Amino acid sequence: MTSTSAAADHREGYVPFPEQAAQDYRAAGYWAGRTLGDLLRDSARTQPQRPAVLTDGGTRTYAELDAAADRMAHGLLALGINPGDRVIVQLPNVPEFATALFGLLRAGIIPVLTLPAHRRAEIEHLAAISGAVAYLIPDTLGDFDYRELATTVRQAVPSLRHVLVAGDPGDFTALDSIARDGDSLPEVDPSEIALMLVSGGTTGLPKLIARTHDDYAYNATASAQVCELTPDDVYLATLPAAHNFPLACPGILGTVATGGAIAFTLDPSPEAAFAAIEKHRVTVTAVVPPLAQLWSAAVEWEEADLSSLRLLQVGGARLAEVNARDVEPALHCRLQQVFGMAEGLLNYTRLDDDDELVYTTQGRPLSPADELRVVDADGNDVAPGEEGELLTRGPYTLRGYYRAPEHNARAFTPDGYYRSGDLVRQLPTGHLVVSGRIKDVINRGGENISCDELEEHLLAHPAVRHAAAVGLPDASLGEKACVVLVVTGELPSLGEIKTFLTERGLATYKLPDLVRQADSLPITAVGKIDKKALRALHS
Repeated sequence: MTSTSAAADHREGYVPFPEQAAQDYRAAGYWAGRTLGDLLRDSARTQPQRPAVLTDGGTRTYAELDAAADRMAHGLLALGINPGDRVIVQLPNVPEFATALFGLLRAGIIPVLTLPAHRRAEIEHLAAISGAVAYLIPDTLGDFDYRELATTVRQAVPSLRHVLVAGDPGDFTALDSIARDGDSLPEVDPSEIALMLVSGGTTGLPKLIARTHDDYAYNATASAQVCELTPDDVYLATLPAAHNFPLACPGILGTVATGGAIAFTLDPSPEAAFAAIEKHRVTVTAVVPPLAQLWSAAVEWEEADLSSLRLLQVGGARLAEVNARDVEPALHCRLQQVFGMAEGLLNYTRLDDDDELVYTTQGRPLSPADELRVVDADGNDVAPGEEGELLTRGPYTLRGYYRAPEHNARAFTPDGYYRSGDLVRQLPTGHLVVSGRIKDVINRGGENISCDELEEHLLAHPAVRHAAAVGLPDASLGEKACVVLVVTGELPSLGEIKTFLTERGLATYKLPDLVRQADSLPITAVGKIDKKALRALHS
């Protein structure tokens, strides 16, 4: 894909909502015709001097963030990046994330939001499939230099014309150097693609999830209502900001729409996160179950003042009941369980739910227009309360992954329901209890690891003849990644396997925790690797 055609064909491979469904969602008021850029614009208009972004160095008001987003939008357009072009964004939890995101949205340029943990394999794939023309990165994070990654990716993806760096640009362009004033910005259609999220990669490399302004604005604002956000709230982005959870559930976008303030932390450890909560008087944040467990224990040795915190959201993986019951006594705030997916459907326990529902369920659907089915292996609806796979469609759930027609044929029913791969039971209250996954994926601390992808990389190792990846129960992570290898010669050590996978460009969170050897892999009656038997053998 060439850069000259990128803007013109950005809808090629996009699966839109059916026209009748779109009309119904607009008529019902779910889609309000607001762009994501309008969420900031409206708050800046009504409360220009209220704090929007809190940093260690000071406060940026809504008027200042609004102006900075406009200047960033003009700067991006001046580089020749056009409305409809795609831009890979790989920024960590820093204030520049907000400026860059809203600048891109204001210009009608489509951010492809990747995670700081992604490496060459993921970034090259996502840049190529999206036809990205630019790549936004930090200079370094920890001991990793993203400029070196950008050099490699740019060589592999011809469409990439620009690399913009937050920090020392090295051989590239400093992100803060492009901002400029301008006269007018493009008019953005709320029904157009606003941004692209990255799937958890449950089968092979991650897929792109195209979200429109209409559906994602509803996602964020309806979530803000459920969480009862007000302009007095301070939201701390604790998880990587490009994740759907801290971005729009209600996250950064829901907080901006409400007129609250945002703070960022690069480090979710109790020491750093508790210090940020105390300093900025944080009221709401979101974490994954291992962090919820750690934070609940850490109040015994960390002395920070957490009295401002009123709501802790926990999602990304199922929170065990025993851990759910620990949160409120330890942190003295309301627990909210969240079960959702970047593809759309969100479920929340409500702030006024009975405690038992909060501790034992993963919430009920966000929207009255969310349609849910729970089906058996043959696609038939199960009896109420019985376990089955969750299927869903609704005003903020995609109808197809971007440029993935073969996968879409498997992932969606003919009438547009998304096959989530989650095993659930639905209670008479509408609340869901999540019992597992049917897809071949390891949920390690809230991060999905595709077994297919990991196995494909492992098979490239010269000593590996057969490979299987399975998740094993782990008290802190939920699941840990175990790889079972049939090898020629000596079994490579865990360190050797990690080095090999890292050199292939695999993200660090996808690296295995355990390596086991087998003479052969167990096979099911239909000739597939028997993952259930492997888990039993190696647990």
